[in-house]
Amino acid sequence: MLIASYFFYGIWDWRFLSLILLSTIVDYIIGHKIHDTDDDTRRKRWLWCSVVFNIGLLGFFKYYNFFIDSWVDLASTLGYTMKSTWTLKVILPVGISFYTFQTMSYSFDIYYRKLKPTKSFLSFAAFVSFFPQLVAGPIERASNLLSQISNKRHFSYAQSVSGLKLILWGGLVKKVVIADALGPIVDDIFSNYSSYPSSTLLIGAIFFGFQIYGDFSGYSDIAIGTAKLFGIELMSNFKFPYFSRNIAEFWRRWHISLSSWFQAYIYVPLGGSREGKLKTIRNVFIIFLVSGIWHGANWTFVLWGLVHALIFIPVLLLGNNTKYKNTVIAQDSMLPSAKELLSIFGVFFIVTIAWIFFRSASIGDAFSFISGLTEFLQHHIFIQMVTEWQIIIFWLYCFCVMNLLLEEMSAHRSTLKTGMFGFWFTPLWFSR
Repeated sequence: MLIASYFFYGIWDWRFLSLILLSTIVDYIIGHKIHDTDDDTRRKRWLWCSVVFNIGLLGFFKYYNFFIDSWVDLASTLGYTMKSTWTLKVILPVGISFYTFQTMSYSFDIYYRKLKPTKSFLSFAAFVSFFPQLVAGPIERASNLLSQISNKRHFSYAQSVSGLKLILWGGLVKKVVIADALGPIVDDIFSNYSSYPSSTLLIGAIFFGFQIYGDFSGYSDIAIGTAKLFGIELMSNFKFPYFSRNIAEFWRRWHISLSSWFQAYIYVPLGGSREGKLKTIRNVFIIFLVSGIWHGANWTFVLWGLVHALIFIPVLLLGNNTKYKNTVIAQDSMLPSAKELLSIFGVFFIVTIAWIFFRSASIGDAFSFISGLTEFLQHHIFIQMVTEWQIIIFWLYCFCVMNLLLEEMSAHRSTLKTGMFGFWFTPLWFSR
């Protein structure tokens, strides 16, 4: 498995295998150092060694040029002329954001005494570089993945069939039919937004919401399905997020491995929501801003995180962050209620507006794009546009219906209390 993973990554650029190996060696040693001492000061120092090393590695390759350019721009704003002479022409290693967080979580779990370090360096190296989820997640915890790698596994026909279905659904439908079909249209609209009417910009924003979901969720399904072929169960990373009824539910369903990582290793250690409203607000801002910068080295990602923090805080302060934790849309009902549909459309609208910052090349472009959305909708152009893209819109409609069915049946597949959806469409269920 380790050879396959290193071969998979090395095909892209074999030189960056040294980074994975170095990260593996460092956290393997640090894990044992933390476990082998009872002195809290020394344990904390070793933990900080892991954090500084991994964040330093990530910061150098992903954010060095970003911070240099930002410093130059700030100096220019203050009237000083500087050049970006210190920037480096460094290739961003694929998947570095994922495997650095994965190795850090190993050190954190040992520090918090949730995990004992493994004696097998081979198993740990395979855990860090496990190729199905190496470059696109989900970000796995050692308590789940490492234990499965260390134990003996046997081929399971049912598990493999389930994995192949996920690969088919994620790779063919989500990635190819949805994301890849929408990609050129979204690129054209966001690149030439000043030339299009507001109706086209609205469709472009909506299409990007489906494109990014198809990409991220599709890759995760492929990773989870491929892991099943090896007898390994990875954590679910997306659970029908566009059927969320408030923003807190959205973040329990979107990129779950990353959201839970930030909650466990940043939000809770900072105090979570246990130390008053002001610190709760501070902690929410921190995790969403960190989440934004984690996604990319651009201020647009930081602003995207800020927008979500501003939306999330009122829900948290009103105590509605756990309101829909144990329920799904149209639970024990034939159809969603009008209130549920209104909530879903409201959340989707807010998330779609936030996606504009995520997708735009600059903050100025994002605000210009949003400004274009507020102009008068030119209905005749809208109708013409829908006619030209009717095939894609048809597929999106089918995609939404299928996801709604899967959401309904996922919640009730054990009892089959699925109402009209489950009774009519149970044969369409793709087992997760």
